[in-house]
Amino acid sequence: MILIYLKKWYKMGFSLTGTHVVFFIAAVVVAGAVSGVFIGVIQGITDSFQNRGERVEENLDIEFKIINDPDNIPIAGSDFLFYIKNIGERKIPTTNNTFTIFIDGEVTNADKFNFSDDSILKEEYTTLYIDNSVIIAGDHILRVVGPQDIVDEFSFSV
Repeated sequence: MILIYLKKWYKMGFSLTGTHVVFFIAAVVVAGAVSGVFIGVIQGITDSFQNRGERVEENLDIEFKIINDPDNIPIAGSDFLFYIKNIGERKIPTTNNTFTIFIDGEVTNADKFNFSDDSILKEEYTTLYIDNSVIIAGDHILRVVGPQDIVDEFSFSV
């Protein structure tokens, strides 16, 4: 369609330079459209990398450690007490939804454990209460799985 108009313009005295100008303008418009598409795609990739980096950073910033004496586990009423220290850079929420407790490889029901605090600030600790009906006399392994699947294991005897 554009070629038909160009032929008419050329016949009407539209010079070769005018034709070059029209093609140049068309090339600039097409290049602008293509670069707009590239910018959109690159922006999407950049956002994806940024989100992934933030998730990785969050994983690296959450860390905790069980700090009990393995041969002397304290008891309070009908619960064994385990101390969980935040050794990471972020506050860790401590609820039965954010943590899963395993005793000797068996999942402990959420109603059989609780925490003394709603969260652990950096360099602080909280107490994990586990009902003594879950732990019998002998050697055991406590596995605590927290937010972002951060894990700590602790061998102990009662």
